[in-house]
Amino acid sequence: MSLTLCNVQFSQQSDRVVYLSNPVLKSLNLAGKKSVHIKLGKETITATVKPLKRQGHHIYLSASVRQSIRVPKSGNVYLLQDGDNELQLGPLVGVLCDSGFRGEPTPFGSRTPFIRQLLRAGEKKAYFFAFTPRDVNWQQETINGYFLNSQGGFVRKVVPLPDVVYNRLPSRRAETTAASASFRDRFIKHKIPFFNWTFFNKSDVYKMLDKDVEALKHLPDSVSKPTPEKMKEMLEKHQFLYFKPTAGSLGIGIYRLTYHPKRGYFARFRKGSSNVLLRFSNFNSLMRMLQGRHGATLSHYVSQQGIRLIEIDGCPIDFRFHMHKDGNNNWVPAGIGAKKAGRGSVTTHVKNGGSLMTPENALSRAFGDRADEMLEKAKEVSIKLSEAIERNYPHRLGELGLDLGIDKDGEVWMFEANAKPGRSIFKHPALKEQGRASLAYILDHCLYLSRFQGGNN
Repeated sequence: MSLTLCNVQFSQQSDRVVYLSNPVLKSLNLAGKKSVHIKLGKETITATVKPLKRQGHHIYLSASVRQSIRVPKSGNVYLLQDGDNELQLGPLVGVLCDSGFRGEPTPFGSRTPFIRQLLRAGEKKAYFFAFTPRDVNWQQETINGYFLNSQGGFVRKVVPLPDVVYNRLPSRRAETTAASASFRDRFIKHKIPFFNWTFFNKSDVYKMLDKDVEALKHLPDSVSKPTPEKMKEMLEKHQFLYFKPTAGSLGIGIYRLTYHPKRGYFARFRKGSSNVLLRFSNFNSLMRMLQGRHGATLSHYVSQQGIRLIEIDGCPIDFRFHMHKDGNNNWVPAGIGAKKAGRGSVTTHVKNGGSLMTPENALSRAFGDRADEMLEKAKEVSIKLSEAIERNYPHRLGELGLDLGIDKDGEVWMFEANAKPGRSIFKHPALKEQGRASLAYILDHCLYLSRFQGGNN
């Protein structure tokens, strides 16, 4: 198997002909070949090979070849030789997303800028496009995808089923339907790698890891659907705990519950745009408040041991590790943001008054000279935890968002893992470069999954 980066152009020839420049013929050992199978995504045809007297790596496709395998545009992509007689253009990578409306110039609503960034990052090495479930024609095995044109606008092109799918469907609710699960399964049946299967629930992650010795060292004591008796027991044991909805995000619906033997029980939570602190003389009155606010939905909550995190100015700090699989299928921390809680806030979310810092800044204020050592330790733990989640998860993962904390003794804890992490940490001016690195890792992992690797760059 060999691979080379080529410039693809089109000719008006009506026959099925592929013109290859001499350097391409040489690098792929195709000199003297009369015909090849040429492939894009899941579409293959046979075409005549003709030499092209040009310097550099060039391939010209006749109009007939272009139309038959639906090559979307000219430009640089890889040419993969698999076996003696098969050449594959690509990779053809589909980014699965959605929006409740269709409109130019923002076909994916508020996510359009990220989709545009991703397609732009991939277009020098691959055919990158975005699509929604509505754009797939399973009978014809084609997708009417969104590609970028030279001005950065979106243009629709019909292409074969892709070599790999990166799932960025934004709706947690939509993903849990039977139709959505069946849709994902169809890609697997076509042997198309599909990564980031679905959102996690908080309780799923704890269940996944509850027998993984490597991960358990870094997990706070957590109980799904806790009974009042269990919550009382946990509060007396740990002094404080977090009470979280299993399918929550952005810190919504989270309580910080505290027990002081002499002062009673305290509940801190967010109500509208304010932070609220309530005191209760006994545990039963605390539970009545929670039941009054949430009723039957309390059964969708997780109770988690509170950890005494490092603080700056009396405000706790935690960290978002944005993890990616790289081009060698290894986990790497692509971006790390430190989040400082707002005064009186339950969480470190920026929308709740929190602020974003670089990890170096936060750790140097908390640990002084040991800051670098603590950052390296946290990175090692983030990789071990990502490997543990992958080990225990039945579907393919390529990206994770880990919410980690470091306690005052320097121990690293994981509070949450997200299968489709947001990208808000990359808005910090000092983390923009890490945001670009994150896009590069997505591209590299797509190259790995589609086997388009190891060529001339």
